Parts: sequence; structure tokens; C-alpha cells
Amino acid sequence: MAEAVIVDVVRTASGRGKIGGALSGIHPVDLLSTVLEALVRRTGLDPALIDDVIGGCVGQVGEQSANITRQAVLAAGFPEHVPATTIDRQCGSSQQAAAFAAQAVISGMQDVVIACGVESMSRVPLGSQTLGQDFAGSKLRRRYPDGLVNQGISAELIAARWGLSRARLDDFSAQSHARAATAEQAGLFADEIVPIEVMDASGAARAHTVDETVRPTTTAAGLGALAASFRTDAYAQRFPQIEWAITPGNSSPLTDGASAALIMSAEKARALGLRPRARFVSFAVVGDDPILMLTGPIPATARILARTGLSIGDIDAFEVNEAFAPVPLAWLAETGADPDRLNPRGGAIALGHALGSSGTRLLATLVGQLEATGGRYGLQTMCEGAGMANATLIERIG
Repeated sequence: MAEAVIVDVVRTASGRGKIGGALSGIHPVDLLSTVLEALVRRTGLDPALIDDVIGGCVGQVGEQSANITRQAVLAAGFPEHVPATTIDRQCGSSQQAAAFAAQAVISGMQDVVIACGVESMSRVPLGSQTLGQDFAGSKLRRRYPDGLVNQGISAELIAARWGLSRARLDDFSAQSHARAATAEQAGLFADEIVPIEVMDASGAARAHTVDETVRPTTTAAGLGALAASFRTDAYAQRFPQIEWAITPGNSSPLTDGASAALIMSAEKARALGLRPRARFVSFAVVGDDPILMLTGPIPATARILARTGLSIGDIDAFEVNEAFAPVPLAWLAETGADPDRLNPRGGAIALGHALGSSGTRLLATLVGQLEATGGRYGLQTMCEGAGMANATLIERIG
């Protein structure tokens, strides 16, 4: 089998996913095409060599419809013969894109593939893709007669099951902002972020290069003053165990962003004179309880460790997506991982969660962390809507 390697991986800095956010004036096709252009420019790759471009996007409606990845490939100026497809594995869409790309390389069917993702939550609001219609159907409702729940309720259920107090959630969330701010001030994101031109409030053009969602002055005490987001009388009656601890402060914010990774066979990289940064070691994807919904990273991690024969202590850095603070905290409790190795540059609570882009965003941060610390193995895992999760294990090269 061929060895699949990561030659480069880049992202935009995050923008607040609401009108007035730094990236809200940019069409999502232009957002994604910017990182595609940057990827080939940084590596010197002839885009005519690309076998496929696989993109993740969750809100595939309106400006993000009609196979947005293909539109971005054309907007980036790639040759017309370069194909593209857009996939939806919910929050793990671009992580799944990277897995599909690597698997195509490993199988020998393709040599050069770009995995990428985009989400403009300011322009295509969360949930727009349902068009206000029933997406479940009668058979699914019969299987779950009490009804499925939103992710906020799932996060509340996880906090209750693992005994995670409001104070613990807010402490973790404040730490996420502090770690992200420290990393930004130290220039640790400089290599992964590509500038994108935006207009400031005065109408002047500027380069957006700093994550807009990071709040360096965040404190646990300040977060403690925020009200719970998801309580209703109906849910309180259905789930009396919930203590209502999930707030905007311990959840990932609505976010705009795009990211992309250049993946190819090690043999092709050598032939092109490109130096790979990391290799793919293993992948896992699982389904889990769709009511708890966000616990999938726990069995996904167990599966990938079983497949590789590695222990949790063998992994030098973890990127566990902070959709809500209970997700990585429950994962920590179950895996026994070193908390200092978990999201060491902050996570999605600070850096944002541009749904379709988050998988390759985490990959960019993970590769950078391994290179900066000399670590060998890195694991990323992502909870996903309807109770799924992806896990990816990489190994630094060099």
C-alpha cells in the first residue's frame, strides 16, 4: 500500500459567524478558494496534478449549495479537469474529507488529493439547510418516540452523566481562551494561517490574520455570570438530572472559516521534491447514542488505539473538538489522557468552530504542535451530529 502524507495544511483565521464578523463580507466560495490558492502557492504544486478535491460543508444551501467545493476549485483558477465533491459528516466533514483523501492515496487509486472545508455561519445560518422542513420522517420518530434533541441538550446530558459542574466547564473554557491567546502572542499560528483580505469598519482593506473568536481577557468568573442557553420547561421535565450548565461561554461560537490540506503519496512527494510534514497512521469512524450525541470521540479513540496497538500515553498531542466543554472533559475522564496534551493551543471554544472547516483546522493546529514540540504522534477526534465521531492518528515526519 502507498503511504499517505500531509505536505501542507492551512487555514484562515476565524471570523465571528454573525453579520459584522471579520469574514462575513466574503462569499463562502471565495473563502474556500483563498485557502486552495494558498496551498498550491506555498508548495509550488502544479494544480494540474491534483486528482480530486474533497470538501466538507454542513450548511449546503444557498451560497454553500451546488457542490461548493467545485465552485471554489474553479474560483481558485485550477484547471477545469480537476474535479471536486462536497461531503457532509456534520462537524467532522473536513476531517472525513481528509480521511477519504488519504484512503484514496493509500489504495493507489489517486496520487494527489486536497481535503478542505468551509463554513460561513454568518451568511448561511446554522440549520438553514433544513429549509424549515421535517428532516426526520415517520420511521425515525417511531424509533425515538420521545424525540431526538439538539446538541445543547446532549451537552447538558453529558455534563450530568460525568458529574461536570458549571464551575469545571467554565474553568476549562477560560483555559481554552488563555491557551489560544498565548499561542497567538507567541506566533504559533503564524505558519498555518493564510491572510485573507477583508474590509474594516471604515471600508479600508486589511489582511485578516488573527482569530477573531479568541477573547484573551476571559475569566471563569466572567463566564459564570452567563445564563444557561437550552433550558425549557419541557426538557426540564424530560431530563430532571440536568442542572443547566451550558452557556454561550462554555460552547463553541458561531464561526466563519476555511481550511485545506495537501495530501499525496510519499512516492509522489519525493518525485516532486516536496517535503512531507506528517503521515497518516490510522482512521476510525463510529456511530454512538444520538441522544447523548457528542460522546462518539470516546469509542472512536478506543478503536484507533486498538487498531494501532498504541496506548493513550504514546500520543504526544490531542485535538478534541470543543463543540461544548463537556465533550473533551468526558473524553479526558474516559481515556485518562494527560490534560496538558489536550488542545494545548486552545480549542474551538476560543478558536471557533466553522463546522465544515473544523476538521482540517484541527489538523493544521495538530501538525504545528507536533513540529513545535518534537512530538511523534498526534490524535484528533471530532464529535458529530446524530451521534457520530471521526478519529485520525498522524505521525510527524522529520
